[in-house]
Amino acid sequence: MSSFDPYAHVGLSFNPDGSLHRGFQKHQTDANPEPEPGISTVSKDIIIDDEINLWIRIFRPTKLPSNDTTVARIPIIIYFHSGGWVIFSPSDSDIHRKCSNISSDIPSIVVSVAYRHAPESRLPGQYQDARKALLWVKNQMKNDDGEEWLRDYADPSRCFLYGCGSGGNIVFNTAMHIDEIDLEPLMICGLVMNQPMFSGEKRTASELRFATDQTLPLPVLDMMWDLALPKETDRDHRYSNPMVKGPHLENVKKIGKCLVIGYGGDIMLDRQQEFVTMLVRCGVQVEARFDPVGFHNIDMVDHARASAVMSIVREFIL
Repeated sequence: MSSFDPYAHVGLSFNPDGSLHRGFQKHQTDANPEPEPGISTVSKDIIIDDEINLWIRIFRPTKLPSNDTTVARIPIIIYFHSGGWVIFSPSDSDIHRKCSNISSDIPSIVVSVAYRHAPESRLPGQYQDARKALLWVKNQMKNDDGEEWLRDYADPSRCFLYGCGSGGNIVFNTAMHIDEIDLEPLMICGLVMNQPMFSGEKRTASELRFATDQTLPLPVLDMMWDLALPKETDRDHRYSNPMVKGPHLENVKKIGKCLVIGYGGDIMLDRQQEFVTMLVRCGVQVEARFDPVGFHNIDMVDHARASAVMSIVREFIL
């Protein structure tokens, strides 16, 4: 694999200023703030931090559940997309569609966070973005002039963090420090981590077995961590390998109930299973749903798997 170029594999190259040129363009979907025929949600983009251009795309079902004549408040799901720290955003069509489906099927208010990319922003910048998003949601609930979809329809006592891939890593690392910020009246009731992204210096059996995987080969996985981790660190840093011993494990014990989803053909399978074992050892309430068949991000391309994941998540949240 010496001639393999992990940057070219995902359409990346460096600009003269050291930033990344992202040549791989996915189809984009605009937000739809007004109801459209055949679309079960409305959505809109809001900048929540001008200085770093941190923005969210918020989704609301067009058909809201009701108790008698009163609209029932629905859960809040704060969503962090996949992309290995370096690509994708809430406006990518696959991610937009996924969040729209979550919002209509749960039903829920979904806040999809456009956290900053690496290497322009390295960890813990993405965790800081997540914290800002949580505080922004909290402030909408407490402000008479807050975002109306949250203020009028959301239930702050039922808030969940949901992340896929690198987004799953963000969910975990954010949840460890929830008790350090005042989120009242927001209550984080659970974490959903779909194929969360973890790594380490010592190779696992699944990393070696799927080293030449077409979707996420091992050199690409290593490259993503090289771009995201703080400089002068390696993949055994607690951000990428929380299974290492360290004081951070005391914070793991504070995490609420978790749902971890994985697939037998994912290069990170062994990491994810080791992660679940660590959570259990720390006394965390965990529901682990590992399908022996399937590959990384299969639920993004396989409708049946996407429906199965939705059912699992709906049961966990409701």
